[in-house]
Order: sequence, then C-alpha cells, then structure tokens
Amino acid sequence: MTHWLTNHPHLLSGGFKGIEKESLRINAQGLISQATHPHALGSALTHSQITTDYSEALIELITSPYADIQNTLDELQKIHQFVYENLGQEQLLCASMPCGIDGDESIRIAEYGTSNIGRMKHIYRHGLWHRYGRTMQAIAGIHFNYSVPQHLWTYLHEQQGKNQSLEAFKNASYFGLIRNFQRIGWLILYLFGASPAICKNFFKSRPSLMAQFEEFDNGTLYHPYATSLRMSDIGYKSKNQADLAIDYNTLDGYVQSLSAAISTPYSDYEKIGVCVSGEYKQLNANILQIENEFYSIMRPKQIAQSCEKPTAALRRAGVEYVEMRALDLNPFQPLGIDEPTARFIEALLLTCLLTESPVITTEELRVNNANQLIVANQGRKPSVELVRQGKAISLQAWARDILQQMQPICEALDENETGQPYAQSLALQARLVENADLTPSAQMLVQMRQMNKPFACFALTQSTVHTHFFATQPLDNATRQTFVDSANASHQKQQALENIAQPAFDEFLKNYFLGNPRVN
Repeated sequence: MTHWLTNHPHLLSGGFKGIEKESLRINAQGLISQATHPHALGSALTHSQITTDYSEALIELITSPYADIQNTLDELQKIHQFVYENLGQEQLLCASMPCGIDGDESIRIAEYGTSNIGRMKHIYRHGLWHRYGRTMQAIAGIHFNYSVPQHLWTYLHEQQGKNQSLEAFKNASYFGLIRNFQRIGWLILYLFGASPAICKNFFKSRPSLMAQFEEFDNGTLYHPYATSLRMSDIGYKSKNQADLAIDYNTLDGYVQSLSAAISTPYSDYEKIGVCVSGEYKQLNANILQIENEFYSIMRPKQIAQSCEKPTAALRRAGVEYVEMRALDLNPFQPLGIDEPTARFIEALLLTCLLTESPVITTEELRVNNANQLIVANQGRKPSVELVRQGKAISLQAWARDILQQMQPICEALDENETGQPYAQSLALQARLVENADLTPSAQMLVQMRQMNKPFACFALTQSTVHTHFFATQPLDNATRQTFVDSANASHQKQQALENIAQPAFDEFLKNYFLGNPRVN
C-alpha cells in the first residue's frame, strides 16, 4: 500500500464528507422540550437540512457532502446559527445522553403531518417505543457520512478488480471497509466517546438497569472508566438485536439478511399487536419494522428515491457511501465535532478501505461486538484488554498499531494541505492513546468533580456556553434569507403532499413493503 501511495498521494483526497448531528431541545427550566418543532425551522418531514429524529424535541441537522471537510463544518455552523436564532428560550443540549427527562411519557414522539409517509414515520416511532421504550430514543449522536473519491475507485479497480465490474468492485470494497471498521471501530469510542455518566432519571422507565452502575452523586450514575455509554447495551447496543446475524460479507448477503429480519415475525412483538382497535402501535410485528431499526455502528447507504426502501436502493444502485454512527457529541465543541476529529475519521475510514479485510464469521462478529462493549463501558481502565484474532491484546498496543497503519494515509492526505492537518490530528490522538485522562470522557468527569455538580448541571452549563457562542455569531442577512426561503418551501412541500389524493394507509403500507415506488 505504501508504495503506490508514495507515487499517487492525491488519489486519497476529495472523498465527500457529510455530517448529521442530533441534539435534544431543552427548555428554560432544563427539561426536555414539550413544544412542537419550531415552525420557523421548516417542515421536519420535507426539509433537507433541519428535521427531527425520534422525538419532537430531538432535532437533526444535516449538511450537504463536501470534498473539503472545512466546508462541511462551515455549513454545519450556519445551520446551527439559524436554528439558535429561532429557538426562543430553548437551547440545544450539548451532550449525547439526555437530561431533563421524566420517564417515557415526557418524551414526545415526533410528528410529521397527515400524509401517508408522515403517518408511517410517526407510527414507526410508536413501534420503537413499544419495543425499546422512549428513553433510549432520546440519546443523541453524530453520523459521519463518507464516500470514497471516484478517482481512487478508478485506480484501485484497474490495479485489483479487473475481473469484475467497477460497480461490483466498489460494493465489495465498501463492505471490506465496513468489516474492518467493525474490527477497529472501538477506537472511535475510546478517543471521542463523551458519555461516561448518565442522569438517574434516565432509568425511570427501566429501573432494573441501575444496579450495574456506580453512583457518582445523588443525581448521576456512571462507570468510572466508561467512554461511551451511548454505545453500550443501555444505549444503541440493544440486547433485543444481539442475535441478529446480519451478513456484512457481500452486498447481496447484507440485503437478504436485513430483508429477512424485516419480514420475519417475532413473538414478543406479535403480543403488542399492530393495528389495535383501529390504531397502529407499530408498522408490523417482525424482528425489525424497517431497516433503520437495526442499530449498527456503520451502514452502507445509497440515496433512496421517493418512498424507496433502503435495501431496495442498495439493490438498485449499490453502495454510494458509508454512514459511521459511533460518534458521541463532544460537549466541549459548539458543533459537537471539530476539524481534527473529522480529519482523523476520514483517515481511519480510508485505512479500513485499503487494508485487507477477510470475511467475518459469526464468532468474529460476536468478538467485535464484545470489544466495542468493553471499550464503551471500561475503555479507560488501565491495562484493559481486547481480543484480536483470538488472542488478548491491550487496548493501547492495538491502538498504536492502528495509528501506525494510518500514518502513510495521513501523509498522503496532507499532500495538498497547508500545515499537515491530518498528521497533526494523528499526533493528537496518539497522545490520547498514551494518556486516557486526556480523552473527552475523562475530561467530563474531571469537570463534574471540580464543579461538584451532577452530570445534568455540567451538561446544562456547557450548553449555555454554546448558546452564548452562537449568540455572538449572527448570520449575514443573505444566508438567513436562504434558510427562511428553504423553511417556507418545505412547509409548502408538506402541504402539497397532504393535499394530493392518497391511498388508504393500509394500502400504502402494503405497497411500501412490496417495494412499489408509486405509493404516495
């Protein structure tokens, strides 16, 4: 790998990067907002940049993809500025783990209007409530979207994949990237995990889970060496899905195994019922209602057409990009992410692409998941060990190996940059590998101890810092007007959807799962 990189370093640059960032709206009392998604921000159903995730209060901000990560971050900042100008007395919670919630009923499920697609999105969230509870759905994170530069695909295909079409080569290579990320993605949790503590009221609807934690103070539970409880089995590593054997070895295998989960009944969910007394409780009673219910640290993605299932989009056009979902919000950064973090992630994903990636067995899948849980719960513990190729290895030793593999990638990416930002980011993370006290998760606990305050107070204080930051960063009038116009257009688009004649919802749902594109 090093030889051709030396001769063709430019090939690695120019991959498109996009960011999706979730944040919980909290009111002036520090509680989760009960207010409707602000009208000035547009329609959550049809706006391309400002929407909601699970709850009405869980806002999601989406950038366009850019070749230069600084452009991505600049756009994310502008979206934030517009949102903050329209929040009134509310603010965005800086942390991934929610504060100010009071059991499931305090979390208002997101609403998307009266169109069939809007109803489907709302009912899907009802199903998540009945299956997992609403509290887990109030957790926020960042998704990092990445597509490999086209010129790199062309070169790699000529060198390695002439016996298959370019599209088949790309699909196989993206799945190789995903498999390698499953092997080493725990490093993201260690370096950037920022959810070592949780408010006690997070467990109001699931009190039995509290026993596994230590008490930080009267309002906070934690694991002393945790990095990302968001990515533990009380967050998005759901035990309900622990036995799902999703195939990551081929595109066909992935689509087939995921489709099987969407079409296979599950007895516990059958007991809930689907449409009870004329009211939908979930979309179906299968293992997964739809593809998005499967919580994984990385997804292969293709841009879907209107009302097209994600698996159908992958089957139609292959993998367009990957969505990395392991990143917590960094409470010390107003955007929840900074440029060095983004550059490190890009280099890590390219390392995953360019490193040999054997197929994953069911046993290795189990080991990979176990490694991720160890790092999520106790990744900063001195001498913590993981399992690599059947043998125990210290987290630090494995992390050093990964960073060493990344060095030529960072050098190549820096070829067209000023100031070697990729190498600098690599050096920054190397210091965190050698000293766990420098990680965001450790720094959060340090500040909580210094403040002598619970997690909720830390998060609210830091959120207010970010609110003040954006208050001093007003948009220029032209940019603001662009956002206003987009918001107005999104409301008009939703209204148009609701005004057209639509089939009965039962028929719409049947057609959707049959893969009929003309369902709205």
